[in-house]
Amino acid sequence: MTHFNNKRSTRLEQLLANGRDHLLSGGLKGIEKESLRIGKDGCIAQTPHPVVLGSALTHPYITTDYSEALIELITPPFADVKEALDYLHNIHQFVYDHLDGEILLGASMPCGIDGDESIPIAGYGSSNIGRMKHVYRHGLWRRYGRTMQAIAGIHFNYSVPEALWTALHEQENSQLSLEQFTSDGYFGLIRNFQRLGWLILYLFGASPAICKSFFKSRPELMAQFEEFDSGTVYHPYATSLRMSDIGYKSKNQANLKIDYNSLSGYVESLSKAIETPYPDYEKIGVVVNGEYRQLNSNILQIENEFYSTIRPKQIIKSGEKPTLALKNRGVRYIEMRSLDLDLFNPVGIDEPKARFIEALLLTCLLKDSPEISEQDHQIINANQLAVANFGRKPGLEIDKGKQKIRLQDWATEILDSMQPVCAILDEEDVGKPYSSALEQQRLLIENQDSTASAKILQNMTQTRQPFSRFALAKSAEHARYFSLNKLDPIHIRQFEDMAEQSLAKQKALENKAQIPFDEFLKQYFSQK
Repeated sequence: MTHFNNKRSTRLEQLLANGRDHLLSGGLKGIEKESLRIGKDGCIAQTPHPVVLGSALTHPYITTDYSEALIELITPPFADVKEALDYLHNIHQFVYDHLDGEILLGASMPCGIDGDESIPIAGYGSSNIGRMKHVYRHGLWRRYGRTMQAIAGIHFNYSVPEALWTALHEQENSQLSLEQFTSDGYFGLIRNFQRLGWLILYLFGASPAICKSFFKSRPELMAQFEEFDSGTVYHPYATSLRMSDIGYKSKNQANLKIDYNSLSGYVESLSKAIETPYPDYEKIGVVVNGEYRQLNSNILQIENEFYSTIRPKQIIKSGEKPTLALKNRGVRYIEMRSLDLDLFNPVGIDEPKARFIEALLLTCLLKDSPEISEQDHQIINANQLAVANFGRKPGLEIDKGKQKIRLQDWATEILDSMQPVCAILDEEDVGKPYSSALEQQRLLIENQDSTASAKILQNMTQTRQPFSRFALAKSAEHARYFSLNKLDPIHIRQFEDMAEQSLAKQKALENKAQIPFDEFLKQYFSQK
């Protein structure tokens, strides 16, 4: 396991010695944010994705995730995270101006649902690619239930500055091609992030409680929790139940051995899971009475079904398999997926949090990153589950390599190791926003009651509100905030144009001659 301490890593020392430390700045950041649309009755919206927002299939920035009611708002990548957040704010403003009395739920764990059948599966029209997306979601329903798929989160996309890869490649006299060196470097970052990913749940977890309605389709799962009130269950010291066994950490995938030690190992192990039949899924059937129930009956239908806290990504061409894009063109950026929505913020994330994450990802890149063994993998999972369920428990110890360590002590070590990176990222800015973001998180390590997860439970106790009522009240505040703001005409026109273009693009796709759907799937999965 990697040991984080105050000693600067060789990579960082060399960059400093060569006067190239400024190359750490300017990596591209993009944000993807999911939210459930809630109707005027306080329940999950049954209305279709508003056509005025454009086509969920072809719009680059406004789409849907699992459900027709689970809107996903995406920013382009920006070198300055403040610009990404401004863009996210503008999309929210545009969406809110067209929601017709609905609101966006500000919490990650769904409220206002009434079992699986209340969650409408997203539709993407009649084209083959649109049908494939819809059938894939049907498969998720039959495998895991719809309720789990209605959980919302934030994905933070980050690409390391191109010039930094060139400098590292040069200073390490690497014999690899720059593309392979870059992919290896991203996998090193990913492995280190997996070792430390529990820190994100502790600092930013905001799902310590769950509405009882979440368990309507799987009542047996509720027994593991304590009752907060007649409508809510919780763990008193939980940080992010979204990232626990009842959320995204699916037991169906627990035995998948996805290899993060190299790009080729990752592509191979993920491809194997997509090609290996799974008896339980074979029982569901693929085409039953002429209707597709899932894309196939293998362990994973497609790559996206594998849930991980961080993914290597490459920009895919239309209809291209993600593993093939990675294999052919290497890693382009990473997608960090373990962030809960911040219920106290109208867009779900703020600037200090985004800056802290960027600095943490760079710190993970600059540290040595040994390969992950099967035992390491088990430790990583156990730490994540411990922090998700009990992260604020006084004296909680987690596994660091072969030893137990107090969560606070290890967290302090990690923050200390980030200090030099934050100082470099701050060089051009008198406000020192990265160092300031780092200090904000130190306060959360020193005082667990200041974390979002603790504050949510405190608020619920003080106001005597179940989780659903508290979450909906906060979400209504956000709606009021957007109702008092207005987008400028230039941005309105831009978003209206994008919506119109996306609808035209979907129509053009659907007007094209389509090969039979069976044939389309066969061609898709035969890509090598």
